[in-house]
Amino acid sequence: MDTSWWPAVAAVVAVALVVLVAGGGVRAPRSGRGAGHGPGPPPRPRAGEIWWTAGGRCCVVLAVRGRTARIAPITGKFHDDRAGVIPLPPGLLGEVHGRPGYVEADRPVDLSVWDFRRRAGVLDPALWDEINGPGSGPGGGGGR
Repeated sequence: MDTSWWPAVAAVVAVALVVLVAGGGVRAPRSGRGAGHGPGPPPRPRAGEIWWTAGGRCCVVLAVRGRTARIAPITGKFHDDRAGVIPLPPGLLGEVHGRPGYVEADRPVDLSVWDFRRRAGVLDPALWDEINGPGSGPGGGGGR
């Protein structure tokens, strides 16, 4: 039996062990954190606030439970066929080229708090009541 390949196998195993012991081994990804979020505590969105997300979208926070927030996306297109689309006051988001914004309160989405990037402001209480009211759609609301 030819054993000339045994030294090569031993060398590969030795190198692999050195790499693992030195800390360059395989690491498990950090679960529960959005891509690109640095170290430290998670963002702390609160109901009634407007936030920018990791995907570059703007949203209104409807409720927060633990590490999950229920949000209503903000869009630039008005859907007159849907009762849950609520116009935002001009200038609230610093709209580009005068484009208005609309809250899609009838289509709430759950999002990890790690996906929030930057707080953009707080809704006016009257507008919050309109978005969070009984006609806001399924799963909306949650109080401040």
